[in-house]
Amino acid sequence: MTFRTLDDAGSLAGKTALVRVDFNVPMEGGKVTDDTRLRVALPTIEKLRQAGAKVALLAHFDRPKGQVVPSMSLKPLVQPLSELLGAPVRFAEDCVGGPAHAAIADLDAGGVVLLENVRFHAAEEANDAEFATSLAELADLYVNDAFSAAHRAHASTEGVAHHLPAYAGESMRRELEALDAALGNPKTPVIGIVGGAKVSTKLDLLKNLVGKLDRLAIGGGMANTFLFAQGVDIGGSLAERDMADTAREIMNEAKVKGCELLLPVDFVVATEVKPGAQSRPVTAGDSLSADDKILDAGPATVARLVEAITASKTLIWNGPLGVFEVQPFDAATVAVAQHAAALAKAGTLIAVGGGGDTVSALNHAGVVDDMTFVSTAGGAFLEWMEGKALPGVEALRA
Repeated sequence: MTFRTLDDAGSLAGKTALVRVDFNVPMEGGKVTDDTRLRVALPTIEKLRQAGAKVALLAHFDRPKGQVVPSMSLKPLVQPLSELLGAPVRFAEDCVGGPAHAAIADLDAGGVVLLENVRFHAAEEANDAEFATSLAELADLYVNDAFSAAHRAHASTEGVAHHLPAYAGESMRRELEALDAALGNPKTPVIGIVGGAKVSTKLDLLKNLVGKLDRLAIGGGMANTFLFAQGVDIGGSLAERDMADTAREIMNEAKVKGCELLLPVDFVVATEVKPGAQSRPVTAGDSLSADDKILDAGPATVARLVEAITASKTLIWNGPLGVFEVQPFDAATVAVAQHAAALAKAGTLIAVGGGGDTVSALNHAGVVDDMTFVSTAGGAFLEWMEGKALPGVEALRA
């Protein structure tokens, strides 16, 4: 996998870098409540500053739908970003035209300016060629450091890359390298864990993975659909019973492609989903009442999954194994996550997770820092796992 990084950019002294970042941070009362996405951008900003470049940051916030919405301005991010950088950050009242050009012209080498919300322009999401040209006129090079927006063919993620030398930022580089190690050119054998509620939302993902993995473990509500398709009694559990034929097709495809599907062999059931609810372990094939709900994988399933992960060199994880938000139905997710993280920390497993509730689940298990890589990109991570080309990444290929 080859894409251009800042190491390929040559001398940056005196140049202006237009950097697409993901600053779509949680806000409350005009204050940033979680600065993770600001901190993720720091290595790229610092690398450019130390190289003597001016840095113009381009980002979106929320969904203004092409209108100027004052409550969606990026201006409240200036102070927290300045504090994280330990350097002043200017603000431009627009991301193109006079205000942007003037703010950039006023910067010294190594200076930073945050441009106003790019989605205040309808031309952004339309990937309008003229708007992309206007963005390109601000700088000498373009840097995409927002993998989370790379699945969108917008002016700031794809269009502008056709007008300037384009490079992956440090966060983007790390994400692409991790995903390539997990799915592009992984160390084998490779095991995947896919959980979550619905098969219907992950059809493309499952179909792509059975052709690439040695083993695929299915958990959460979607496992119930597969069990139902096999004639297993699932009681009153969440399942897409109308997807049974599709589940059987995926099972057949896995068999043809040599991917071993690991479905739960036992599970934890309860009649209600609430903390401390009375629950019991049940073996797959036992009869359940109409009130019984499968809410987590059972201990035998966990033991089998732990053994399978230990025998693997690479793990890619998307989605929890049970209703992890409610104890005691977090047990399987926590146990498997902690085992995978321990192997990753010991250097015997490449463990990459991301998408949907995965970050929350791995945070809940306390293992995010010990995994090889955890992507916060959501939709872009899922589309990558589905085997789809991401416009923002394709524009950076060498």
